[in-house]
Amino acid sequence: MTTTAAIVEQPVPTAAIQQDALLEVRSVTKAFGGNRAVDDCSFSVRRGTITGLIGPNGAGKSTLLNLIAGALQATSGSILLDGEPIDGLRPDELLRRGLARTFQVPRPIPTMTVLENLVLAGQDQAGERIWNAWFRPGQVERQENEIIDRALGVLAYVNLLHLRDAYAANLSGGQRKLLEFARTLMVTPRLVLLDEPGAGINRTLMRQLTQHIEEQCHDHGVTFLIVEHDMDLVARLCDPVIVMAEGKRLMEGSFAQIRQDQAVLDAYLGGQV
Repeated sequence: MTTTAAIVEQPVPTAAIQQDALLEVRSVTKAFGGNRAVDDCSFSVRRGTITGLIGPNGAGKSTLLNLIAGALQATSGSILLDGEPIDGLRPDELLRRGLARTFQVPRPIPTMTVLENLVLAGQDQAGERIWNAWFRPGQVERQENEIIDRALGVLAYVNLLHLRDAYAANLSGGQRKLLEFARTLMVTPRLVLLDEPGAGINRTLMRQLTQHIEEQCHDHGVTFLIVEHDMDLVARLCDPVIVMAEGKRLMEGSFAQIRQDQAVLDAYLGGQV
Protein backbone atom coordinates (compact mmCIF):
# COMPACT_ATOMS: atom_id res chain seq x y z
CA MET A 1 0.00 0.00 0.00
CA THR A 2 1.25 3.50 -0.82
CA THR A 3 1.92 5.65 2.22
CA THR A 4 1.70 9.40 2.57
CA ALA A 5 5.44 9.62 3.17
CA ALA A 6 6.08 8.12 -0.26
CA ILE A 7 3.87 10.55 -2.14
CA VAL A 8 5.52 13.37 -4.05
CA GLU A 9 3.40 16.30 -5.14
CA GLN A 10 2.75 16.19 -8.87
CA PRO A 11 4.01 19.28 -10.71
CA VAL A 12 1.39 21.60 -12.14
CA PRO A 13 2.05 22.37 -15.83
CA THR A 14 2.61 26.09 -16.37
CA ALA A 15 0.12 26.12 -19.24
CA ALA A 16 -2.53 24.59 -16.97
CA ILE A 17 -2.00 27.34 -14.38
CA GLN A 18 -2.27 30.12 -16.96
CA GLN A 19 -5.26 28.77 -18.88
CA ASP A 20 -8.02 31.22 -17.95
CA ALA A 21 -7.19 30.97 -14.25
CA LEU A 22 -9.28 33.14 -11.94
CA LEU A 23 -7.39 31.98 -8.83
CA GLU A 24 -3.74 30.94 -8.70
CA VAL A 25 -2.01 29.43 -5.69
CA ARG A 26 1.74 29.54 -6.26
CA SER A 27 4.12 27.58 -4.01
CA VAL A 28 2.17 28.55 -0.88
CA THR A 29 3.45 27.41 2.51
CA LYS A 30 1.89 28.06 5.91
CA ALA A 31 3.94 26.98 8.91
CA PHE A 32 2.79 26.91 12.50
CA GLY A 33 6.05 26.55 14.38
CA GLY A 34 7.71 23.46 12.93
CA ASN A 35 4.49 22.13 11.38
CA ARG A 36 3.74 22.96 7.75
CA ALA A 37 -0.04 22.83 7.47
CA VAL A 38 0.32 23.86 3.80
CA ASP A 39 3.58 22.85 2.18
CA ASP A 40 4.71 24.41 -1.13
CA CYS A 41 1.26 23.93 -2.65
CA SER A 42 0.38 25.11 -6.17
CA PHE A 43 -2.79 24.87 -8.23
CA SER A 44 -5.21 27.05 -10.15
CA VAL A 45 -8.98 27.42 -10.32
CA ARG A 46 -10.29 28.05 -13.82
CA ARG A 47 -12.90 30.70 -14.38
CA GLY A 48 -16.47 29.38 -14.55
CA THR A 49 -15.77 26.03 -12.84
CA ILE A 50 -16.95 24.33 -9.67
CA THR A 51 -13.62 23.01 -8.40
CA GLY A 52 -13.50 20.51 -5.55
CA LEU A 53 -10.74 20.40 -2.94
CA ILE A 54 -10.65 17.09 -1.07
CA GLY A 55 -8.39 15.08 1.17
CA PRO A 56 -8.27 13.56 4.66
CA ASN A 57 -8.52 15.51 7.90
CA GLY A 58 -5.27 17.37 8.45
CA ALA A 59 -4.49 17.63 4.74
CA GLY A 60 -4.40 21.43 4.93
CA LYS A 61 -7.62 22.20 3.05
CA SER A 62 -9.23 24.55 5.56
CA THR A 63 -5.92 26.27 6.27
CA LEU A 64 -5.48 26.88 2.56
CA LEU A 65 -9.03 28.22 2.30
CA ASN A 66 -8.27 30.63 5.16
CA LEU A 67 -5.11 31.77 3.37
CA ILE A 68 -7.04 32.48 0.16
CA ALA A 69 -9.80 34.26 2.11
CA GLY A 70 -7.37 36.54 3.95
CA ALA A 71 -8.00 35.07 7.40
CA LEU A 72 -4.39 33.85 7.58
CA GLN A 73 -1.15 35.08 6.03
CA ALA A 74 1.09 32.67 4.12
CA THR A 75 4.62 32.00 5.35
CA SER A 76 5.79 32.02 1.73
CA GLY A 77 4.40 31.84 -1.78
CA SER A 78 1.76 33.97 -3.46
CA ILE A 79 -1.96 33.96 -4.24
CA LEU A 80 -3.41 35.76 -7.25
CA LEU A 81 -7.00 36.66 -8.11
CA ASP A 82 -7.51 37.37 -11.79
CA GLY A 83 -3.76 37.87 -12.19
CA GLU A 84 -3.40 40.34 -9.30
CA PRO A 85 -1.68 39.45 -5.99
CA ILE A 86 -4.07 39.38 -3.05
CA ASP A 87 -1.55 38.44 -0.37
CA GLY A 88 -2.05 40.55 2.74
CA LEU A 89 -5.52 41.82 1.84
CA ARG A 90 -8.16 41.73 4.55
CA PRO A 91 -11.37 39.70 4.06
CA ASP A 92 -13.40 42.91 3.58
CA GLU A 93 -10.98 44.08 0.89
CA LEU A 94 -11.28 40.73 -0.85
CA LEU A 95 -15.07 41.02 -0.74
CA ARG A 96 -14.80 44.28 -2.69
CA ARG A 97 -12.81 42.35 -5.31
CA GLY A 98 -15.53 39.73 -5.56
CA LEU A 99 -14.08 36.97 -3.37
CA ALA A 100 -16.60 35.66 -0.82
CA ARG A 101 -16.53 32.65 1.48
CA THR A 102 -18.70 30.54 3.75
CA PHE A 103 -17.73 28.57 6.84
CA GLN A 104 -18.14 24.93 7.81
CA VAL A 105 -20.10 26.19 10.83
CA PRO A 106 -22.25 29.13 9.63
CA ARG A 107 -21.67 32.46 11.38
CA PRO A 108 -24.80 34.61 11.12
CA ILE A 109 -25.42 37.22 13.78
CA PRO A 110 -27.90 35.30 15.98
CA THR A 111 -29.61 38.35 17.51
CA MET A 112 -30.44 39.82 14.11
CA THR A 113 -33.21 38.71 11.78
CA VAL A 114 -32.60 36.85 8.56
CA LEU A 115 -33.28 40.01 6.55
CA GLU A 116 -31.02 42.13 8.76
CA ASN A 117 -28.17 39.63 8.32
CA LEU A 118 -28.48 39.96 4.57
CA VAL A 119 -28.78 43.75 4.59
CA LEU A 120 -25.63 43.92 6.71
CA ALA A 121 -23.77 42.05 3.97
CA GLY A 122 -24.40 44.85 1.45
CA GLN A 123 -21.13 46.57 0.48
CA ASP A 124 -20.09 50.24 0.68
CA GLN A 125 -23.23 51.49 2.36
CA ALA A 126 -23.41 55.29 2.45
CA GLY A 127 -25.11 55.18 5.85
CA GLU A 128 -21.96 53.74 7.40
CA ARG A 129 -20.38 57.21 7.13
CA ILE A 130 -21.86 59.46 9.79
CA TRP A 131 -21.58 62.64 7.71
CA ASN A 132 -23.74 61.06 4.98
CA ALA A 133 -26.46 60.37 7.54
CA TRP A 134 -26.34 64.06 8.48
CA PHE A 135 -25.89 65.75 5.12
CA ARG A 136 -27.18 63.22 2.57
CA PRO A 137 -30.14 61.51 4.20
CA GLY A 138 -31.93 61.12 0.86
CA GLN A 139 -28.99 59.23 -0.66
CA VAL A 140 -28.71 57.02 2.42
CA GLU A 141 -32.43 56.17 2.35
CA ARG A 142 -32.42 55.37 -1.37
CA GLN A 143 -29.42 53.06 -1.01
CA GLU A 144 -30.88 51.34 2.04
CA ASN A 145 -34.09 50.68 0.11
CA GLU A 146 -32.11 49.29 -2.81
CA ILE A 147 -30.16 46.98 -0.50
CA ILE A 148 -33.35 45.80 1.22
CA ASP A 149 -34.95 45.09 -2.17
CA ARG A 150 -31.88 43.12 -3.23
CA ALA A 151 -31.88 41.20 0.05
CA LEU A 152 -35.54 40.30 -0.35
CA GLY A 153 -34.86 39.07 -3.87
CA VAL A 154 -31.96 36.92 -2.69
CA LEU A 155 -34.07 35.48 0.14
CA ALA A 156 -36.78 34.58 -2.35
CA TYR A 157 -34.16 32.92 -4.55
CA VAL A 158 -32.89 30.67 -1.71
CA ASN A 159 -36.42 29.99 -0.41
CA LEU A 160 -35.96 31.81 2.89
CA LEU A 161 -38.29 34.75 2.28
CA HIS A 162 -40.89 33.32 4.66
CA LEU A 163 -38.25 33.52 7.42
CA ARG A 164 -37.24 37.14 6.74
CA ASP A 165 -38.29 38.28 10.24
CA ALA A 166 -37.04 35.20 12.11
CA TYR A 167 -33.95 35.55 14.27
CA ALA A 168 -30.92 33.76 12.84
CA ALA A 169 -30.50 31.96 16.18
CA ASN A 170 -33.76 30.12 15.55
CA LEU A 171 -32.84 28.72 12.12
CA SER A 172 -31.98 25.08 11.54
CA GLY A 173 -28.44 24.16 10.55
CA GLY A 174 -29.46 23.79 6.92
CA GLN A 175 -31.29 27.12 6.88
CA ARG A 176 -28.19 28.80 8.31
CA LYS A 177 -26.17 27.29 5.47
CA LEU A 178 -28.62 28.75 2.96
CA LEU A 179 -28.49 32.12 4.72
CA GLU A 180 -24.72 32.16 4.62
CA PHE A 181 -24.77 31.25 0.93
CA ALA A 182 -27.29 34.06 0.40
CA ARG A 183 -24.87 36.51 2.05
CA THR A 184 -22.27 35.74 -0.61
CA LEU A 185 -24.78 36.68 -3.32
CA MET A 186 -25.22 40.15 -1.82
CA VAL A 187 -21.74 41.14 -3.03
CA THR A 188 -22.06 39.93 -6.67
CA PRO A 189 -19.14 37.52 -6.26
CA ARG A 190 -16.69 36.34 -8.89
CA LEU A 191 -15.25 33.56 -6.69
CA VAL A 192 -16.95 31.83 -3.75
CA LEU A 193 -15.06 29.61 -1.32
CA LEU A 194 -17.38 27.04 0.27
CA ASP A 195 -16.13 25.18 3.35
CA GLU A 196 -18.02 21.87 3.63
CA PRO A 197 -21.44 23.06 2.43
CA GLY A 198 -22.84 19.54 2.92
CA ALA A 199 -21.98 19.31 6.64
CA GLY A 200 -25.00 19.27 8.97
CA ILE A 201 -27.64 19.81 6.31
CA ASN A 202 -30.53 17.54 5.39
CA ARG A 203 -30.94 16.12 1.90
CA THR A 204 -33.82 18.41 0.93
CA LEU A 205 -31.94 21.60 1.75
CA MET A 206 -28.77 20.11 0.27
CA ARG A 207 -30.54 19.64 -3.06
CA GLN A 208 -31.64 23.28 -2.93
CA LEU A 209 -28.12 24.50 -2.16
CA THR A 210 -26.62 22.27 -4.87
CA GLN A 211 -29.07 23.64 -7.42
CA HIS A 212 -28.21 27.22 -6.44
CA ILE A 213 -24.47 26.54 -6.78
CA GLU A 214 -24.96 25.05 -10.24
CA GLU A 215 -27.21 27.92 -11.35
CA GLN A 216 -24.83 30.59 -10.10
CA CYS A 217 -21.94 28.94 -11.92
CA HIS A 218 -23.59 27.99 -15.20
CA ASP A 219 -26.06 30.88 -15.55
CA HIS A 220 -24.19 33.74 -13.85
CA GLY A 221 -20.53 32.84 -14.28
CA VAL A 222 -19.66 32.56 -10.58
CA THR A 223 -16.61 30.38 -9.93
CA PHE A 224 -16.57 28.06 -6.89
CA LEU A 225 -13.84 26.36 -4.88
CA ILE A 226 -15.44 23.79 -2.56
CA VAL A 227 -13.84 21.94 0.35
CA GLU A 228 -15.99 18.88 0.96
CA HIS A 229 -15.89 15.38 2.50
CA ASP A 230 -19.20 14.19 1.02
CA MET A 231 -18.02 12.30 -2.05
CA ASP A 232 -21.52 12.04 -3.52
CA LEU A 233 -21.73 15.83 -3.47
CA VAL A 234 -18.26 16.17 -4.98
CA ALA A 235 -19.14 13.68 -7.71
CA ARG A 236 -22.26 15.64 -8.64
CA LEU A 237 -20.89 19.17 -8.45
CA CYS A 238 -17.16 19.30 -8.97
CA ASP A 239 -15.02 19.17 -12.09
CA PRO A 240 -12.11 19.28 -11.69
CA VAL A 241 -11.24 17.84 -8.28
CA ILE A 242 -7.96 18.68 -6.53
CA VAL A 243 -6.63 16.20 -3.96
CA MET A 244 -4.50 17.43 -1.06
CA ALA A 245 -2.50 15.43 1.45
CA GLU A 246 0.01 16.51 4.09
CA GLY A 247 -0.28 20.10 2.93
CA LYS A 248 0.55 19.31 -0.69
CA ARG A 249 -1.38 19.00 -3.91
CA LEU A 250 -1.34 15.31 -4.78
CA MET A 251 -3.21 15.30 -8.07
CA GLU A 252 -5.99 16.92 -10.07
CA GLY A 253 -8.56 15.51 -12.46
CA SER A 254 -12.18 14.59 -12.91
CA PHE A 255 -13.91 12.70 -10.11
CA ALA A 256 -13.78 9.56 -12.26
CA GLN A 257 -10.02 9.95 -12.61
CA ILE A 258 -9.24 10.58 -8.97
CA ARG A 259 -11.42 7.70 -7.77
CA GLN A 260 -9.39 5.33 -9.95
CA ASP A 261 -5.99 6.61 -8.82
CA GLN A 262 -4.45 4.01 -6.55
CA ALA A 263 -2.36 6.49 -4.57
CA VAL A 264 -5.49 8.48 -3.73
CA LEU A 265 -7.51 5.38 -2.88
CA ASP A 266 -4.86 3.76 -0.70
CA ALA A 267 -3.24 6.71 1.00
CA TYR A 268 -5.96 9.31 1.34
CA LEU A 269 -9.48 8.07 0.86
CA GLY A 270 -9.14 4.58 2.25
CA GLY A 271 -10.73 3.04 -0.82
CA GLN A 272 -14.03 4.79 -0.06
CA VAL A 273 -14.35 6.90 -3.21
